Amino acid sequence: MRLSRYFLPILKETPKEAEIVSHRLMLRAGMIRQQAAGIYSWLPLGKRVLDKISAIVREEQNRAGAIEMLMPTIQSADLWRESGRYDDYGKEMLRIEDRHERELLFGPTNEEMVTEIFRSYVRSYKDLPLNLYHIQWKFRDEVRPRFGVMRSREFLMKDAYSFDVDYESSKASYDRMFVAYLRTFERLGLKAIPMRADTGPIGGELSHEFIILASTGESQVFCHKDFLSLAVPGEGLDFDDAASLAKIVDDWTTPYAATEEMHDEAAFAALPEADRVAARGIEVGHIFHFGTKYSEPMKAVVTGPDGKDTPVFMGSYGIGPSRLIAAIIEASHDEAGIIWPKGVAPFDVGIINMKPGDADCDAACDRLYAELQAAGHDVLLDDEDTRAGAKFATMDLIGLPVQVIVGPRGAKAGEAEVKIRATGERETLPIDGVLQRLAG
Repeated sequence: MRLSRYFLPILKETPKEAEIVSHRLMLRAGMIRQQAAGIYSWLPLGKRVLDKISAIVREEQNRAGAIEMLMPTIQSADLWRESGRYDDYGKEMLRIEDRHERELLFGPTNEEMVTEIFRSYVRSYKDLPLNLYHIQWKFRDEVRPRFGVMRSREFLMKDAYSFDVDYESSKASYDRMFVAYLRTFERLGLKAIPMRADTGPIGGELSHEFIILASTGESQVFCHKDFLSLAVPGEGLDFDDAASLAKIVDDWTTPYAATEEMHDEAAFAALPEADRVAARGIEVGHIFHFGTKYSEPMKAVVTGPDGKDTPVFMGSYGIGPSRLIAAIIEASHDEAGIIWPKGVAPFDVGIINMKPGDADCDAACDRLYAELQAAGHDVLLDDEDTRAGAKFATMDLIGLPVQVIVGPRGAKAGEAEVKIRATGERETLPIDGVLQRLAG
C-alpha cells in the first residue's frame, strides 16, 4: 500500500478524553474514531490489526477442533427467558422492540442462541463432543465506558461453546480450550497467566481469566513468579490427547494465581516472599465450565449410551479481538508510539522514501516495494512529499516491526538502512541484502 493512496489520519495532538496509553495511541495513529460513548469506527489501520488478530484466534480454534459459524447480533428475548437470564442480566443488556412489538436484545453473549441451535439438530451422544464458535460483534451497555476499546460498549468477541455427554468429557473440552488459549496469546506476543476467576452472569463452577500483567491494568492480580517462565505448548501438540492436555492444564493451574475477587491472602502469604507477584492485570480471555446450567432449562438433551435422555454439559470460551489490540499496545509501546509484535502488525515493513521525485530513490523504493510484496510481506510505502522528521515520527507511531529507509545518497550507492522498531537497531545494507535479510 502506498501512503499517498491510503487513509491514515494521524493526529498530532492527543485527544483530551484519552486516559490510558492504548487509547491515546490508537486515536493518534488513526486506528479508531469514536462515534458515541464506547462505540468506535475501525479505520483502515485498526481494521488490519483486528483482522490479523482474528485470523490467529481462528487458526488456533480450528486447530483445537472448534467449528466456526456465525450467529446474529440481535436475539429474541424469549430465548433468554427460557434460560432464566433475561431479568437477571441487568442494565448492561440493551433491550429493544421491533415494529411488531416483539421483544429483542442486542446480544451481550450467545449461550442461549447456541443452545437453541444445538437442541434443534443434535439428538445422540454419538454426535459429541461438539464445539461451535463465531467471531461477532457484541454489545454491553456499560454504565461508564472508558479506556477506548479496552472497556467499550460495542466490541468484537470470539465466543466458543462446547457440548459433551458427561462431566469428564466436558472437562476435556475445557482443557482443550485452555491450552488453545495459551497458544493463541503466545502467538499474539503476550504472556497470559490463567487465574481462577468469578463466573459472573455467565454462571458455572469453574472459570479462568487469562491475564497479562500491565501497570495500566484494571484490577489487582496475584500469582507465583513461576508463571513468568512457564513454556507454552508448541504447534505439534495433539489436541486429541486428553491426558497430555490435562497435564498441561495442571502445570498451569497448580502455582498460585487469582484475580482480586478470588484472592486468598493467607495462601498467597504462605508463598516465599521472593515468589510472590502482585501487580495490575488486563483480562484478555475468559473461559467457563457451567455443566447443565443452560441445557436443563432449555431442554438440550441427547440420548446417552444407556438409552436415556440426559442434559448436555456445556462450557463457553471468550476472547475479545478488539480489546486485545488495546492490551497489546499497553504491553508493547514506548514514548514514540506502538511496537507491534510481528504477527499482528498492520504492515510487516514500512519503506520510507526520503526524497520522492528523486529518480534513484523512487527506483529503489519501487523495487523494494514490489519484491517484498512478492515475497509475501504486507508493505506500506511512504511516498509522500513531507519532511523527514514527520516520516520518521509516523512510522514510529504506527509501530511497524521493520522500517527500510531510502535516501538519495544511499539509493545512488544501491543501499538502504534497515531499522528494527522494537530495539532501535539500525543497519545499512545493499538493496539485495535488505531483501535477503527480510526474507529470513
